[in-house]
Amino acid sequence: MNALNSLAPTRIPAEDEQLRASVREFLSAAVAAIPAHVRAQSWNGYCPTFSRELGRRGWLGLTLPTAYGGAGRSQFARYVVAEELLCVGAPVGSHWIADRQSAPLLLKYGTEAQKQFYIPRICRGEAFFCIGMSEPNSGSDLASVRTRAVRNDSGWLLTGQKIWTTNADNAHYMIALVRTSGEPGDRQKGLSQVIVDLSLPGVEVRPITDLYGHSHFCEVFFDNVQLKDDALIGEEGRGWEQVTSELALERSGPERILSSMVLFEDWLAFSRTKEGRTPHATRLAGKVLARLVPLRAMAVALTGKLARGESPAVEAALVKDLGTTLEQLIPAAIADDLYSRVGQGIPGELLRTLDYLVQVAPSFSLRGGTREILRGMVARGLGLR
Repeated sequence: MNALNSLAPTRIPAEDEQLRASVREFLSAAVAAIPAHVRAQSWNGYCPTFSRELGRRGWLGLTLPTAYGGAGRSQFARYVVAEELLCVGAPVGSHWIADRQSAPLLLKYGTEAQKQFYIPRICRGEAFFCIGMSEPNSGSDLASVRTRAVRNDSGWLLTGQKIWTTNADNAHYMIALVRTSGEPGDRQKGLSQVIVDLSLPGVEVRPITDLYGHSHFCEVFFDNVQLKDDALIGEEGRGWEQVTSELALERSGPERILSSMVLFEDWLAFSRTKEGRTPHATRLAGKVLARLVPLRAMAVALTGKLARGESPAVEAALVKDLGTTLEQLIPAAIADDLYSRVGQGIPGELLRTLDYLVQVAPSFSLRGGTREILRGMVARGLGLR
């Protein structure tokens, strides 16, 4: 129980909380003309111009050292900015993965040359990354990857395939988990991480169209892609340790709580009007908020652990599981509420936003690790398996 008990109440430091006002002021103008159903896509929203503007304002790379173009601030500063961006549905998908986990991974495990080349570009909103983990026929069994990088005279020869790779069609680089020795049956042994320039010959990106008609998920094929020797991140064969550390960053952010927040805010606004106010809506608002408040407290506590240099993989799995459950509850419950209002004039944009969330919400408990995998991690953390 010790690991989970360590999620003690944590307060965001005042100097980091002060960022909130300036971010809100900027966003009030920056997203004013974007309709709610588009803002609801937020961290899948591809907008390089917006990302570069965040970089210009110093709001990317907040936790990274100033020597590499970052702001040298704490994890709490990034949490505040991320929370504000997600709550209004800002289009953050271009830089999101690079800022959230690729740059911190490179800072922790990369060579000095890798840090000097990639991190300043990430901080300026000029280098976008995707994650190469999942593969066909592996489900959530990440340790069974078959994509292989073989050392040769020019560096590494890469062959294989990745799937469900968010924004690969718009990214410049992928950090891929690959096998550099052994066989899939060797599980975690022999795995490494490499940086793949997605413009190289032999790389093919095929977008996958989802139920809503979007294609941010992608398949990525590697047909004898020649990587340079410096593509390797960290030590060969230590990829499992590195990717586990990376997943703690991926699962611990506010995006695992706030994916349905644009819909919830718009529904709340409607439910406060004379036409939309009902006893049922009041109860539903209380039900959602009663879950949201403790989840946010847990996410802030996780941020505190990251700020102390810890890697809270079990705690992040717990918050991600609970958070995506809430993210899926919101559109389902709002759909029940709105479609029971016979004859009421429900705003068309609210219904359009709801339509988007209802169709994509099933993916919330898949991306970043399935519910079953996460609960297995929590069970091990509790000593139950």
